[in-house]
Amino acid sequence: MTFRAVALLTPHHPRRRSGSLHPAARQTLLAAIDAGWADPRRLHHEGRRARGLLDQARAVLAEGLGVRPEEVSFHMGGGSAAVAAALDGLAWPQRRHARRIVASAVEHSSVLIPGRYAAAQADDPTLLEEVPVDRQGRIDLDAWAVAVARPGTAVAALQHANGEVGTIQPVEEAYAVCSPAGVPLLVDAMASGGRVGVPAAYDALVLDATSVAGPPLGVLVVPGRTRFGRGGPLREAEFGRADAPAWVPLALAAAEAWRQCAAVADEDAQAARELTRRIRDAVAALPDVEVAGDPDHRLPHVVTFSVLYAAGEAVVTELDRLGLGVASGSACTASTLEPSHVLAAMGVLTHGNVRVTLPWEAVMPERAAAVDALVDALPGVVAGLRPDQPLPDQPLPDQQRPGRQRTHQPTAPVEGVGPTPVVVDARGRRCPIPIIRIAAAATDLPEGTRIDLLATDPATGADLSAWCRMRGHTPRAHRPRGRRRPR
Repeated sequence: MTFRAVALLTPHHPRRRSGSLHPAARQTLLAAIDAGWADPRRLHHEGRRARGLLDQARAVLAEGLGVRPEEVSFHMGGGSAAVAAALDGLAWPQRRHARRIVASAVEHSSVLIPGRYAAAQADDPTLLEEVPVDRQGRIDLDAWAVAVARPGTAVAALQHANGEVGTIQPVEEAYAVCSPAGVPLLVDAMASGGRVGVPAAYDALVLDATSVAGPPLGVLVVPGRTRFGRGGPLREAEFGRADAPAWVPLALAAAEAWRQCAAVADEDAQAARELTRRIRDAVAALPDVEVAGDPDHRLPHVVTFSVLYAAGEAVVTELDRLGLGVASGSACTASTLEPSHVLAAMGVLTHGNVRVTLPWEAVMPERAAAVDALVDALPGVVAGLRPDQPLPDQPLPDQQRPGRQRTHQPTAPVEGVGPTPVVVDARGRRCPIPIIRIAAAATDLPEGTRIDLLATDPATGADLSAWCRMRGHTPRAHRPRGRRRPR
């Protein structure tokens, strides 16, 4: 299973922290619980006061985004709920003649998972077209134009920036393709909102208040020019866009977090970019460590790198043992063992992946010291987690079934092709073990030898291609086999 860190590596501190909320947003939230507890839709005094506070929060965000207050709606389910509402609202008016969704292959799961489900339920794989990206994570604009122009396209969805690797997408160019085709563009700015300038080219825009150290509250912007209408029964909340009314204290806390962060956004971004540059330089100096994402056109506070021959979970655990506490997020699920779809789409290593996301300095004043500690600790951590010598290719006890001896006979060499092929069996093992096994088998082999790697971890295919590229080898083929259904 692949793990990646999803929060800043923060030094343990004897005092308790107030959490990830901006201090001013936290104070606003606590005060608003008493002042804005009522339902803003009611006509009594407390309800009218709550409505006034909600309108005030909406006006703050609208001013910061350069839109009108009535174009902004709050969504209690966070950014994912706002994305779902936006997809529904953009697609429903076109339901009679268009159903297809076009999205990048590195899009947020709140776009890809429902899209894949709908395509599977309709038994029509064309209902979701995932546009490929390059090794930096940036979409192929030519492929994007072809996908958008296909008949029946209802909505296009594109991230402003990827929250996993930080690469900023060419949103303006993508919108220039969508607009003449009459396809509305949903821009996901959940990772970039407040950190960098929000793009103006969109038909619907989604943000999450957590990007500005606010509470988990989704924000949807629908300009007046956009044709928008959700299916199902009429909704009262948030101009008919949300399933439930916003809780006023959360909206006020989100607005205060936006106000505080917007005042220092340029200075914070400059400092964060310098810190992430130090991390990128330190990581790039380590052997067999790959930094993912665009080095320049990226979010200022995100760094992602992959450590060859090491498990990301082990990196996280070792850093924690050294006093660098991290939060780790699995890039696969326990049932499917799927690797990170972002890293797999980019063709970079999915195992040994670590992501560092710097918080705002107001939330963590000691973040520079944390980066110093991380840079100092990484060389020793990486060296200590890698095997001293390559693992030999031998059967594993947990791969053997009772009463059954598993053997592999090398295939006979093909005349003129090369020496006898070598079989490496890593079935039942998760990455990075299959890659370590094939690296061991490749040691001191004659040039041109074919190595057949047998593995069950879905991450192996992408990681094998990345390993071949890093080592100068040529991958011949990757043939995934379906899992037998239980009777």
